[in-house]
Amino acid sequence: MTDPTTQAGAPAPAPRAGDERPGGVRERSIGRLGERKKARLEELAQASAEKGGVSLLRDALRRLRRNPVAIVGGTIVGLFILVAVFAPLIAPHDPVQRFAELTKTLTVDNIPGASAEHPLGSDPLGRDFLSRLIHGSRQTLFVGVLATLIGLALGVLLGVLAGAFGGWVDVVLMRLTDVMLALPSLLLAITLVAMVSKSSQWTVIFAVAIVNVPIFARLLRGSMLAQRESDHVLAARALGVKERNIVLRHMLPNSLTAVIVQATLTFAVAILDAAALSFLGLGDPDINRAEWGLMLGNDGVRYFEVRPELAYYPALAIVVVALGFTLLGEAMREAIDPKNRR
Repeated sequence: MTDPTTQAGAPAPAPRAGDERPGGVRERSIGRLGERKKARLEELAQASAEKGGVSLLRDALRRLRRNPVAIVGGTIVGLFILVAVFAPLIAPHDPVQRFAELTKTLTVDNIPGASAEHPLGSDPLGRDFLSRLIHGSRQTLFVGVLATLIGLALGVLLGVLAGAFGGWVDVVLMRLTDVMLALPSLLLAITLVAMVSKSSQWTVIFAVAIVNVPIFARLLRGSMLAQRESDHVLAARALGVKERNIVLRHMLPNSLTAVIVQATLTFAVAILDAAALSFLGLGDPDINRAEWGLMLGNDGVRYFEVRPELAYYPALAIVVVALGFTLLGEAMREAIDPKNRR
């Protein structure tokens, strides 16, 4: 017998659930979907072109402005810099001047406290303690900035040499940094200062700088090694670009971001190390120089039982400033490096 569905003129069976749609209908639906996606992509590309795109620096600044940790850290750092720069205008008195109203009642067991003329009282030599505390911010900023910049420059030099050339140069330099990193930073700084016959402010600066060199060298070396195998470096090398230009124009600029962020964090460590050296008596021996670590060691500890505020105020200033740079550095690291974003 002949199947009814094959007879001429018989109507085609209705499609059941699960049967595929005819090819023409399916192709038309896919074509409409592709056109909608294409139109959406063109719309996004047009909007991005009109806005000019967002650079890495602009995106990082936008994230920093929205980060409360960065705002707190930046506020502390900004106030510290302003106080240090305008210290002669802010301080009510000369930091080395001795006042008769303070010295007339000054004894070993009695150091004048706060008054209307001297809000934080006197130091053990009859000088205005608030003025010395304000001027101490200048010395702290000076030591921290110079120590960080010197350590950054030397560390970048070693990191570039190790990361660009590799081979025996990398082995020698990295073994040297390993030896330095094997020692605690403060112990190494104390050793370097103790090797000098006469300590001064500059010995503290160079000791703290040398301690920070291996940190920058290691960090930059790792970034440089990662850049050596990147596509743009391989393309430049294939085009015959000189190795010096590849290092200076392609590898180094793309490796400095993490180093700059680390410099912000290292600034806090430099302040603490410099204050520790001055506290231990290995800093500048000039008693007229207002420096927080020196004030904490000479005045605060020696006369702690008589007037503990002499130790509280410099210690609090050191901790707050170091905290500000640490918060700002951590926020910068999170904003710049996508791997550290929450």
